[in-house]
Amino acid sequence: MSLKAGIVGLPNVGKSTLFKALTRKAVDISNYPFCTIEPNVGIVEVPDERLQQLAVMSHSKKIVPAVVEFVDIAGLVKGASTGEGLGNKFLANIRETDAIVQVVRVFENPTITHVHNTIDPNNDIEVINTELILADLETIAKRKVKSLKESRAGNKAGLVEVAVLERLETELGNGHLVNEVHFGEMDDITKQLFRELSLLTMKPFLYVYNVSDVEMALPVALVERPHIKLDIKMEEELIEMTDEEQAELGVSSQIQSLITEVYSLLGLMTFLTTGEDESRAWTVKQGATAPQAGAAIHTDFETKFIRAEIIHWQKLLEAGSWSKARELGWLRLEGREAVVADGDVIVFKV
Repeated sequence: MSLKAGIVGLPNVGKSTLFKALTRKAVDISNYPFCTIEPNVGIVEVPDERLQQLAVMSHSKKIVPAVVEFVDIAGLVKGASTGEGLGNKFLANIRETDAIVQVVRVFENPTITHVHNTIDPNNDIEVINTELILADLETIAKRKVKSLKESRAGNKAGLVEVAVLERLETELGNGHLVNEVHFGEMDDITKQLFRELSLLTMKPFLYVYNVSDVEMALPVALVERPHIKLDIKMEEELIEMTDEEQAELGVSSQIQSLITEVYSLLGLMTFLTTGEDESRAWTVKQGATAPQAGAAIHTDFETKFIRAEIIHWQKLLEAGSWSKARELGWLRLEGREAVVADGDVIVFKV
């Protein structure tokens, strides 16, 4: 399963430096606007101590972690929705992602240019979100022309769509992101409409506050948003340090917390397989059934699914081996309707 998190924000807030710290890939992090034009893409391993413990138990030759894809998108500026600063191109890049990681500058440093020449995190967030809202309003306006025509002809789908589109216009016009609006139980027409609109502000958001001190207190308005604090410059420097050097300096990376947060933000979870050949983490959507989980390994595991033996990773470690867990009666034999939980260890029967 390949889902992408787009790293967005104003120019010079630390997006590309964060991408470098996440992926350990060399990218241009020059101190000028739009040093990133084409998006950088990187695959990042999801930290998971469970794999290490299962590998020790099974004497696995190989460990294969789950991964998440990050896309470093060029800085947006005011007017991006009307094409300013190559805005149309960058908005298209964001549209192709599944979640938005918005980097916000909180640190003070006179040697690093700010596009607005002042450090105001709330204003920066408002600028970015306003451009995303304006882009969504344009998308809705275009769709509304088609839906109105269908509604006037008495088409049921057109009537439903117009009502939904008008509510969206109102909410966005009031400055609300679509992901903040509760629509209740959606009918099939509404679900299909949202899929086709692919609105930018319907994507889940996580704010990364780029601070000079991760212990610093934040204003209430920032704290209220889903967020994580990072000293991104320090994270870049930690790439070059060994664990011993970090311990000696009394510092440690927080980047793994961000990866885990984004993995969850994307609505993903992990089930596990373990054996002598390998211990592996498999990525599925939260709430996946056993056959859907099986498809992550091979499509035949879904179409030819018979049953699955499932045990939570901690119970398996407690047992000490798969055979001992079976002997103790701790393995659950599950059918097609079983919902997989994060951390389940599974053997599929096909």
